[in-house]
Amino acid sequence: MAASRRLVFIGGGNMAEALLRGILAANRMRPQDILATDVRQERLAHLETAYRIAVSSDNAAAARQAATVLLAVKPQHMDGVLAELKDAVGEGHLLVSIAAGIPTAAIAARFPHPVRVIRVMPNTPALVLEGVSALAGGSHATPRDLETARELFEAVGNVVIVDESLMDAVTGLSGSGPAYVFLIIEALADAGVKAGLPRDIALTLAAQTVRGAARLVLETGKHPGVLKDMVASPAGTTIAGLHALEQGGVRAALINAVEAAVRRAQELGRR
Repeated sequence: MAASRRLVFIGGGNMAEALLRGILAANRMRPQDILATDVRQERLAHLETAYRIAVSSDNAAAARQAATVLLAVKPQHMDGVLAELKDAVGEGHLLVSIAAGIPTAAIAARFPHPVRVIRVMPNTPALVLEGVSALAGGSHATPRDLETARELFEAVGNVVIVDESLMDAVTGLSGSGPAYVFLIIEALADAGVKAGLPRDIALTLAAQTVRGAARLVLETGKHPGVLKDMVASPAGTTIAGLHALEQGGVRAALINAVEAAVRRAQELGRR
């Protein structure tokens, strides 16, 4: 069957909605080019009403209409979804998976013919179009397939292309990283409250400080250590705070957090 739609989302959760919203806002596709599936009827009703796209609860029928099938389901649900798609996905389809820890080879092995698979690790700031996504191509994916995926995910933030062997490291850093930053923001705000600031002001100061510091790194291209030294004047307040952070092992704790998340991603991939 010839594809009647350019893109089908298998799974209509938060990340799928963020990508959908970004694609439409950037005019990458029209609503009539997109179809989404989900097991929750209320979720389908929301997506249909909010974005004027077509919806379905039949994954196989939806995939038969698509040129690109975006697998936006949780890793533990992937086996069942791929079983549904086994006879619906042909060699002309491009499969794009955002399921953490699942290699392209594991997806391709579920089909009786060669399939083109792109693995993507986005992160939750995509919900506000400030995400970063890492892309890796499977053995049958072409450079054009990578560009197709890049065009989709650039609608919700920055994109990098990496070797698939590095995807677990990406998962541990940028995939899980927003949670580490949220914890840091919460701790900074708590410290502001302890020092006497109202909670709302402390939270605004903490969040905007993190946002502004990140923009300085990205927009100046300067190493974070250089920017840190620009703030830390001799015998000043900042160097005193940095000393306390080093005593508390903050640097080692963040490295350990990324390593723990990488190990968990590797475990998911060996299921």
